[in-house]
Amino acid sequence: MDVQNLKIVIEKHDDCFVGYPIGVDAAIVGQGDTYDDALENVRSAIRFHIETFGDIAFKDDSEVIEAFVVETGI
Repeated sequence: MDVQNLKIVIEKHDDCFVGYPIGVDAAIVGQGDTYDDALENVRSAIRFHIETFGDIAFKDDSEVIEAFVVETGI
């Protein structure tokens, strides 16, 4: 598989940072004490997932162009 750029969400929680990719057909999560740790851990998890499942790791060929985080009341 060629190099693919992915959008990754990094969330800051009280006790850690959590990261997960958008557009991958699986629940892949990485976490760490810092932003950089969480990013590296989720990148590692994505690489492992792709090595294990190959091209089927991606939902389809459409790239996520942009991602939005919105807070709203319900």
